[in-house]
Amino acid sequence: MQLLNAHDGQWVRVTGFLGGARLERKLGQLGLLPGDRVQILRHAPFGGPVLIEAEGRAIALGRGIASKIEVEEIKCVSL
Repeated sequence: MQLLNAHDGQWVRVTGFLGGARLERKLGQLGLLPGDRVQILRHAPFGGPVLIEAEGRAIALGRGIASKIEVEEIKCVSL
């Protein structure tokens, strides 16, 4: 599943990226790596960014970038 398709409030785990080395480097600079657990905070209306929380940080990702991030749903999150 793509990050863009996850629902608000849902917890997911990043499994990989559908882009090249530049995308991986850019997301790595933001602190988003495969294996990270993230929560979808909200999808902004009118084609705006997707706001996620990763490792206690809020990150806004454009929809184009969010569509290139592969994730899997996490059924139960233990903090």
